Amino acid sequence: MPRKPKEARRDAGLPSKQQVLDYLRTAPAKSGKREIARAFGIKGGDRIALKTLLTEMAGEGLLSGNRKAFKERGHLPPVAVLQIVARDKDGELIAEPAVWDTAEGERPRALVLAPRGGRGSAEPALGQGDRILARLTRLEDADVFGYRYEAEPIKRLPREQRRLLGIFRAKAGGGGLIDPVDRKELREWPIAAGDEGGAKTGDLVRFELSRAHRYGVEQARIAETLGNPQDQRKISLIAVHAHGIPDEFPHAVLAEVGKLEPPRLAGRTDLRALDLVTIDPVDARDHDDAVHAAPDADAGNGGGFVVHVAIADVAHYVRPGTRLDREAQMRGNSVYFPDRVVPMLPEPISNDLCSLKEREERPCLAVRLIFDRHGNKKGHTFLRAMMRSAAKLSYEEAQAAVDGQPSARAAPLLDSALKPLWSAYAALAAARDRRAPLDLDLPERKIVLDAQGQVERVTRPERLEAHRLIEEFMIQANVAAAETLEARRAAVVYRVHDAPSKEKLTALREFLESLGLKLPGAGSLQAGDFNRVLQRAKSMPVADLINEIVLRSQSQAVYAAENLGHFGLHLRRYAHFTSPIRRYADLLVHRSLIRALGLGAGALADEEAARLGDIAQAISDAERRAMAAERETTDRLIAAYLADRVGAEFDARISGVTRSGLFVRLLDTGADGFVPAATIGNDYYRHHEDSHALIGDRTGETYRLGDGVRVKLVEAIPTAGALRFEMLSEGKRQGSTAGALPKGRRFGRGHRRPRSR
Repeated sequence: MPRKPKEARRDAGLPSKQQVLDYLRTAPAKSGKREIARAFGIKGGDRIALKTLLTEMAGEGLLSGNRKAFKERGHLPPVAVLQIVARDKDGELIAEPAVWDTAEGERPRALVLAPRGGRGSAEPALGQGDRILARLTRLEDADVFGYRYEAEPIKRLPREQRRLLGIFRAKAGGGGLIDPVDRKELREWPIAAGDEGGAKTGDLVRFELSRAHRYGVEQARIAETLGNPQDQRKISLIAVHAHGIPDEFPHAVLAEVGKLEPPRLAGRTDLRALDLVTIDPVDARDHDDAVHAAPDADAGNGGGFVVHVAIADVAHYVRPGTRLDREAQMRGNSVYFPDRVVPMLPEPISNDLCSLKEREERPCLAVRLIFDRHGNKKGHTFLRAMMRSAAKLSYEEAQAAVDGQPSARAAPLLDSALKPLWSAYAALAAARDRRAPLDLDLPERKIVLDAQGQVERVTRPERLEAHRLIEEFMIQANVAAAETLEARRAAVVYRVHDAPSKEKLTALREFLESLGLKLPGAGSLQAGDFNRVLQRAKSMPVADLINEIVLRSQSQAVYAAENLGHFGLHLRRYAHFTSPIRRYADLLVHRSLIRALGLGAGALADEEAARLGDIAQAISDAERRAMAAERETTDRLIAAYLADRVGAEFDARISGVTRSGLFVRLLDTGADGFVPAATIGNDYYRHHEDSHALIGDRTGETYRLGDGVRVKLVEAIPTAGALRFEMLSEGKRQGSTAGALPKGRRFGRGHRRPRSR
């Protein structure tokens, strides 16, 4: 019997190309030749014909993958890992495949459907930057919707710690190089022609790494072009994208803002007659706290004071469960860069509706505090009120007025507002000194930009009594909020600061003893024990460094639904209440107070109270993200500022010692940089952890933590915020280093002063 032609046999026993594509659209993620054969009942010799069919389809561009895992080219499998990258005009989340071969065409997008479980779920809301495993449904009308799939989240996956970002440099003829923005990865990545992704020289790009085969060299290709930091005069753009900080508000959120209306006086306490004043940095745009003090008229409290701290009533405008609220919770806090602010709330709220503007009526949540003449609090009351700021003053303006040089704006308020504030603060300061909170003296750097967005100078602003006054009044208001909520057995988002760990204390003691300073070793340490060390260090040339090392020994303050107390402030209970415009934690405290005290609309919802611990963790993570982004941007700006001074010499201090070299901090700008050990002197330097030093084997020449040195700048990489120096100073002679020295704990690179306690 004659055999059938090969093509006829294949057509009769095999699925059509369209049937294969239809199957792959709904098949499991891993569907290779074996799974396809099983699905269509193909056995024996027909498997060879199936292989030929699949090869043809791949050659025609219909399929991608290999014999173990085929998929329709240009499309996603039924289940895939996605990254949420944007929101559409209605505020819905849009995701893209986390891994995508650009050879398959444009990266497809998917609309993320709300996870099952609804608003009451303990799982935090999804947001930009999150990665999910999702079940995908392909849409036939993709051109109408603007996305090709609907994605139903199966589970949230761990976030990428950092995205792969760099600055692209194009080459003539195609391709180019990516310069790093992460100083831990100071290497160039080549980009082949065709993998530029439309990027131009100077663009910030997100790139992906891949290998042509298992043992091949890693290659880079550009996945997304994010803009040009230099053209936009926004070097903070790098940190925003590196940390996945959402910097644009969805249309649906802005639409909600447009419908908001200010409250009426009815049902609120009228505080408009009080000369409440805002005292903020000179360049502040949002004002969320105002203060007033007056002698207590109660004869039973002679010499005492009544203090009002009025805080913007954000809870009136931002209600639980709204798109505006979900966006604020996702952001967690405002992020402050020298060149711009990424706000937690849209500017119509943060800079207008809620901002306590001069001589304009604003709703507020206020606390009335009564202190005796020694600064001890006798009682407090919370009020939902209406106020009118008498003046917007800067710290410098308020201080100058009290010091005898009032401005035209401050002069009319000197006797009625400012002097009573300073008198009340004098009593509170005495009480604070008795409480003995941790008293670190760490001057902050302030970067001043010119009209072109370039660094003009780096300053260390003087810390005035006006700063301390506002800080102490805010602390008292925060304590009152925590006390009230605890007394009512209400939900509280605490600001907690645990005591230092034993390991950190051991390292700190070793460091202090090497300088002739002693920290008590027995019993339970309190903040006052550290203060006594810091007081003795004030006369030492390394006082700044000692303050910073003491700071490094402390635990990090976080938000939590359980109270651990606040070690640094030496307080048993503490909650953030005074900055709801820029911190979501404060907004939650406002809502809880409104609910506990029956102060009207905008109270904490049941579902929020049920997942308060998860929310506290999420906003703590957001705070750490913001701090890292702010720190990196400062480093990049200062590196750019110093880039044209390569070859210049600077006075510095050794701020960190490691096996690989020395970290140094410039005395004039506070810039941090690195001196590789291999470039130091003509000796072999070993790292002695117990001494926090590099010591030369032959000479005994020693470079030790805290030493003042002279260095020369040899390299500056602004996009990475990296500075490399050459050591000009000789090390101190310590004599022979023969014999092994005991190993202690290594101190690495320093951290900046925390944004808030």
